[in-house]
Amino acid sequence: MDSSTRAAAGPLAGVRIVLVGGIGPGPFAAQQLGDMGADVLKIDRLQDAGRRPGLMARNQRSVVLDLKSADGIATALALCERADALIEGFRPGVMERLGLGPEAVLARNPRLVYGRMTGWGQTGPLAQAAGHDLNYIALGGALQAIGTPEEPVVPLNLAGDFGGGAMFLVAGLLAALLQARSSGHGQVVDCAMSEGSAALLSMFYAMHAGGRWGARGSNLLDGGAPFYRPYRCADGRWVSIGSLEPAFYALLLRKLDLEGDPDFADQNDRARWPRMRERLTACFAGRSRADWCALLEGSDVCFAPVLDFDEAPQHPHAQARGSFVEVGGAWQPAPAPRFTGTPNPVPRAAVAIGADTAAALADWGVAPTP
Repeated sequence: MDSSTRAAAGPLAGVRIVLVGGIGPGPFAAQQLGDMGADVLKIDRLQDAGRRPGLMARNQRSVVLDLKSADGIATALALCERADALIEGFRPGVMERLGLGPEAVLARNPRLVYGRMTGWGQTGPLAQAAGHDLNYIALGGALQAIGTPEEPVVPLNLAGDFGGGAMFLVAGLLAALLQARSSGHGQVVDCAMSEGSAALLSMFYAMHAGGRWGARGSNLLDGGAPFYRPYRCADGRWVSIGSLEPAFYALLLRKLDLEGDPDFADQNDRARWPRMRERLTACFAGRSRADWCALLEGSDVCFAPVLDFDEAPQHPHAQARGSFVEVGGAWQPAPAPRFTGTPNPVPRAAVAIGADTAAALADWGVAPTP
């Protein structure tokens, strides 16, 4: 995609963002903004030139600079002068030591929004400690709440890195960009995964405060309720049932020929839940996943098959909506959400690191590093 195509697509067309290296949530936040049409320049290390990056480099251009040299820092600052926002994901103090901290950058471009993505935040006793998603969600309460009665379960790195980190950073950057456009003043957005993942738990903290949250694995939304959980089928595959509301629960019972069965008479009697779960486990184990799809899919039972990474892009609903796109010979989730007035850019496959250096610097009017 050339710069003219990029400029015409997406609600963030014309917004320029600098991404300074990093892994995980920072690049994913940049990918989301790039999916919405922003022109994202990722500053990569000179020694990585030619290497192929992963999926999260889509809709970004790669510029290689030596940030240990005065020329490299000068070029990075020149890019920041022309940018609307910067994203970095280093430990606190690293960007300052490079000469690219908020004070230096905002002095050159007072309108810039400076996004900082860390696990613990820029301040506090843990700010300089190493950590990963699992640690961040443990501190905020999410890990304790997810799993079986016997032990917490690792929920991929969705709740911290991507949900509590990247998506909160995207929201913070967009809010700060709006404010900068009206005031002429940028600011620092301090995004901590430990805080974002805790914020995702707001409803559950409220339930706990109201005495409506019990031990892990015994609650309405954590697998405790027999009508809100996955079940294994006869072929070893799985389906998910989410019949929370009384009308949906009643329909589930009708579909399963359990209407009027005394074991299922009171949906919210938690004393009955173990027996209900035992009966439903046996019921779903009696047929294949395809059989259950034929009976339940598309109904108000609140049902979906549990699909793997190969199956999900091929599902008829995903196919009808174009929920996945094929880029570089591999399926990827399509840009989300959808916009009716400004079409999403066609995802640009990640190119070799440094491949865009000359063109991107020229587009932004920055002289290349000697």
